[in-house]
Amino acid sequence: MQDLSLHILDIVENSFNAGSSKIDVRIIEDRPENLLTLEISDDGAGMDEPTLERALDPFYTSKQGKRVGLGLSLLAQAAREAGGRIVLESRPGGGTSVAATFEIDHPDRKPIGDVEGTIRMLQITHPETTLRFEYIKR
Repeated sequence: MQDLSLHILDIVENSFNAGSSKIDVRIIEDRPENLLTLEISDDGAGMDEPTLERALDPFYTSKQGKRVGLGLSLLAQAAREAGGRIVLESRPGGGTSVAATFEIDHPDRKPIGDVEGTIRMLQITHPETTLRFEYIKR
C-alpha cells in the first residue's frame, strides 16, 4: 500500500464486514513526540483471543473464500518500518480497536495520502454506518 489512506480504507472495510454501526478514525500528529498515530475503532463483532493472536499473520484470515489476510499485517509492517508499532484490542461482541504509530520524520514512513477523500468515499458507500474522522495536531 502506497499511503496511510489506503490502510484506513482496508481496515474500515474490515469494520464494515464485522457489522459495525459506528467507526471512529483518528490521526494524531504529535510533533513534540515525533509520532504519528492512526487509531481506528469500531463496535463490530470483535475477535476472540485465538483470532486476535493470529490477526497480524498475513497467512491467516477469517474471511470466507480468502486464503490470506494482508490488511492488518501490512499496516503492522508499515508501522515497524517507520520505527513504530501496532496494538490490537478486541473482544467478541465488543468491537475492535487498532492503533498504529509511526515516527513522523522516519524516512520510511508512508505519506498520509488523501484521507479526506477516502473518508468521504467510505461515508458515501456506507451511509448506514456512522463514520467519524478526527485529525489532531499537537
